[in-house]
Amino acid sequence: MRFSEKIIKFIREGFDTLLYFLTMAVKEDFRNHVGKAGAMDMNPTQRLAILGNGPSLKTQLPQLIAQREWETADIMAVNFFALSEEFATVKPKYYLLSDPMFFRKAGYSERIAALYNALAKVSWPMTLYVQYYNPEKFDYAAAIEGNHYIRIVPFHSTVFHGFRSVEFWCYRHGLGSGNWGTVVQNGILTGIQTGYKTIELYGVDHTLLEGIMVDDNNRLCRTASHYYDSAQAEPKPIYYNATNPPRPYTMAEYLAETAELFRGHEVLRDFAVEQGVRIVNRTAGSLIDAYERQPMK
Repeated sequence: MRFSEKIIKFIREGFDTLLYFLTMAVKEDFRNHVGKAGAMDMNPTQRLAILGNGPSLKTQLPQLIAQREWETADIMAVNFFALSEEFATVKPKYYLLSDPMFFRKAGYSERIAALYNALAKVSWPMTLYVQYYNPEKFDYAAAIEGNHYIRIVPFHSTVFHGFRSVEFWCYRHGLGSGNWGTVVQNGILTGIQTGYKTIELYGVDHTLLEGIMVDDNNRLCRTASHYYDSAQAEPKPIYYNATNPPRPYTMAEYLAETAELFRGHEVLRDFAVEQGVRIVNRTAGSLIDAYERQPMK
């Protein structure tokens, strides 16, 4: 790299770092909420199993249940897992929501209301991780009807861009975000910050380029497949849920975000190595190439 390019890179990263801290000062705070809350009676193996929503979980979950995986690993579930029949069997210790549709009026739906209703009925100790940034002041405690079994812990959602050394300092102190495009990444970062030394990923297919099409109205559509889908899904427009009214992605925006998502896994891999944490992707056919692979048979 030429000297001039190094200077330009230094200036750009310095500006991005400053912008990050200014954004945090305006939108969030500088407290380590996740670290302060800590883990819930961490198992002796210090092992966390994160259940994604990919279609492969449909075959993996029965195996995990048959092996009573929750006896040797702490379970983290995400998004709509609480609406599945297996939720009450698995009894996840952790639950994480990060998509704006879970706390913004623009994305709210009967399905989301059903999710909070299911969480309100939880009868075992659970930590619910939610975004600190909550501009519409959505009341999570009221949504789960004040369920005393659940403690609500906020995590930071401002993605860091800037100097790598400062980035990892932020992660070690509970700042920054793993939200490069998928809830699982927030789960991984949260798992590292709470002290787990082995993190296993199930149902994280990340086949985000399958089923992509553009309809006759120039809307980007995708046939999204999840393990809890009971029927073959139809192609649907992909919207920004944080806008009101929601607007569709463009192809350029979607591909750029997908690239950033996979870059985020590389960042998490490097941070995990620094912290002495082993991340194992146990999802057969997953497109993630950043972690050690050990698919379930």
